[in-house]
Amino acid sequence: MNGFADQRRIDTAKSDENLKIWNPLFINVFVINILTNLCTFMINTLSAKYADYLGAPATIVGLVTGLFALTALIFKIIAAPAIDSFNRKYILAGSLIILFASFVGYTFSKTIPMLIVSRLLTGAGMAFSTTGLLTIASDSLPQGKMSSGIAYFSLGMAVCMAIGPTVGLKLVERVGYTYTFMICAFIILLSTAYTVTMRYAHKQTTRFRITFSSIIAVEAILPAVMLYTLATSFSVIHAFLVLYAEGAGVGSDIGYFFTVYAAAMIFTRPLIGKLADRHGTVTVVIPSLICFAGSFLLISFSRTLPMFLVAGVVASFGFGGCQPALLAVSMKSVPKEKRGAASCTSYVGMDLGVLTGPVVAGVIVERLGYVSMWRFMIVPIIAALAFGILFRNRINNPGGKPASPKTGEIEHSPVREETP
Repeated sequence: MNGFADQRRIDTAKSDENLKIWNPLFINVFVINILTNLCTFMINTLSAKYADYLGAPATIVGLVTGLFALTALIFKIIAAPAIDSFNRKYILAGSLIILFASFVGYTFSKTIPMLIVSRLLTGAGMAFSTTGLLTIASDSLPQGKMSSGIAYFSLGMAVCMAIGPTVGLKLVERVGYTYTFMICAFIILLSTAYTVTMRYAHKQTTRFRITFSSIIAVEAILPAVMLYTLATSFSVIHAFLVLYAEGAGVGSDIGYFFTVYAAAMIFTRPLIGKLADRHGTVTVVIPSLICFAGSFLLISFSRTLPMFLVAGVVASFGFGGCQPALLAVSMKSVPKEKRGAASCTSYVGMDLGVLTGPVVAGVIVERLGYVSMWRFMIVPIIAALAFGILFRNRINNPGGKPASPKTGEIEHSPVREETP
């Protein structure tokens, strides 16, 4: 045997429970992922609003918001080799301590410079935590159920993305900014304690070095490029949908778009993950990409709330189905000791998409208007579709393993290490 089968023999022994998705380690990291993302999505919404509350001009408000993504991207240079070299559980715990310090900073931020420092800390913490959480989640999953497991894992993030901003705004209305930040800090502290007590076996196999190969997994570049194109389009929804809906007369009710999107993903992500494991990744990614492109076309024609909600449901089959499937391809394309780099590669792709998408869309809006912008943003999705068709075999067979004749996916037999 070679490849992944050899790697699984070398790694720590796996018990029968590891053949299930919902094993103890996966449940632990799933809960930590929800708690962490709930707080970060609350803060991502409140930071801009709090900067405005402190009297910052619009340019500074934008700076405060953007610094988070920028520092998260920069610190991934260190995060990937650290996660692949040291005990991932303690790297995750350390990142949560950084997040805790940033939330304490928000609590005491009464000036814009203090708020900016807190945002920088948040970005640094998230660079390690997002990469670490995905890596540990993939470590806990059986290879043959990776797509389904990552779909469940990413579902927690999607739900937090939908409810986090609303929860944060409601808390501010009831208890104010200071106590809201304190509540978030307490949740992060609870997550840190939970992480430290989590059972996770570690055997160091890689020396810590900051090199290109320790940051970027070449094997994961293809899914990362596809994730970049998809994030470029998806980020535009968060940047401009509210303004576009207000112009169409829908007003604040457009918030239901994100609620419907998240609710639909409760069903679509697990379903698409199972289909990917059984019938091959490309089999589900191609229809999902078509749905994603269709959602942008629907948005461009939408003038009433029901039309926007239909677009939200279609988008849940689109981006909601593609993202976890492609993340699973990234994690399956490398051996266990390089999963930190694979995770980093995927998130770098998405971070770059989030940074560039709104800028490109803003230029198009200024010159051609919103309707043309929504339709133009289908182009990156078509690019992803072309990659999916051209590199079908590489996506279905990450790591170059022989594929199952039935599903096109890699076949893996459970291998146990016999211990004396």
